[in-house]
Amino acid sequence: MQTQLSRKRRGFTLIEILVVVVIIAILAAISVPIYVEYVRGARAADAQSQIGAVYNAAKMYQQDKDDWPSDIETLEEFGYLTIDESVLRKWSFQIEGTEAITATSTDEMAGGAGKVITFDILQGKFYGYGLPNEGSDLQ
Repeated sequence: MQTQLSRKRRGFTLIEILVVVVIIAILAAISVPIYVEYVRGARAADAQSQIGAVYNAAKMYQQDKDDWPSDIETLEEFGYLTIDESVLRKWSFQIEGTEAITATSTDEMAGGAGKVITFDILQGKFYGYGLPNEGSDLQ
């Protein structure tokens, strides 16, 4: 009798295996969206950093020239800003008057083209791709 009982208890039952599979599925359903948001934020970090540099260069340009720059090329031409080629392959930058600076992703960005990050100059906050809806302060 003892040997028959020990033979029956050697493996896992179907119910036990299903419980484990359900637990793994629940954990995956929770963690995958968090991971995707983290990856988006990491991809957006390059653009945020460069927008901060553009904003600081624009402020210096305004102090020196008594005028706000109209585009990125002006800042580069007068030596206020240098953007790495690797960043330019992934993002294009625009100054939208004194209200905003935007970065739009290109085809070479891993997240795809057309993703937009906006820095609202008046509010001092970032909005768009890879950021929470309420925005993120420029630091």
